[in-house]
Amino acid sequence: MFEFLEKRKVWLVYVPLVIYWLVLFTATTIPVERLPSVGFSDKINHFLAYFILAILVNLTLIYQRRSRFLFKKAQIATIVICLFYGAVDELHQLLVPGRFAETWDWVADALGAFAGVLLIYFLVNRLKYRLEFD
Repeated sequence: MFEFLEKRKVWLVYVPLVIYWLVLFTATTIPVERLPSVGFSDKINHFLAYFILAILVNLTLIYQRRSRFLFKKAQIATIVICLFYGAVDELHQLLVPGRFAETWDWVADALGAFAGVLLIYFLVNRLKYRLEFD
C-alpha cells in the first residue's frame, strides 16, 4: 500500500493535501448559518477534519525527500503543524460572522491529528513498510 502511494505521491498525497487544505480553510471562512448541517457534533467534525489533515500531512512528510529532519521527525512535525494550524484557524474564525474561537474545538482538532498520526504509525509498522531517506 505505501509503495503504491509513494510511486504516485504527487497525485495521491500532495495534490489531495493541497485541495483538502484549501477546502478546509474555505469551509471555516463561510459563516456558520450558510453551512449545510452534516448531522454530527461540531467536535466530531473537527476531529475528522484534522484526522484526515494529519494523515495527508504525515504522508507528505514521509514521502518528501528535501528535508531529512522532517522525514525523521514526520510524526512530531505533523502534530506541530496541525496544532499550529488549528490554533490559527480558531483565531481566524473570530473574523467570520457567526463563528467563534473555542478551546474545545482546538482540542478536538488535536485529538484528530494525534489519531491520524497514530493510524499511519500503526499501518507503517503493521505492514512492515521500510521508511528510508534516499
